[in-house]
Amino acid sequence: MERMNFENVGRELERRGKAGDIKKLAESPDGQRVGRMVDAKALETAAKSGDSEALRSILSSVLNTAEGQRLAENVRRLMQD
Repeated sequence: MERMNFENVGRELERRGKAGDIKKLAESPDGQRVGRMVDAKALETAAKSGDSEALRSILSSVLNTAEGQRLAENVRRLMQD
């Protein structure tokens, strides 16, 4: 279910022409810091297996950082436009 939500968000951002904006966020200093915080292999494994509890844990750890909170706010703004 979580995976479907991520896929839907991705499709919606592409439909709205926001994919480039998301890429810019990912490449921003905050995006780079968050990227280094997250265990990419664990994230991939959780997403592929549909392990919503592991995804929730990873997301929670990111959102408990200032960088993660700023990124989440920027994504929220993109979704509103």
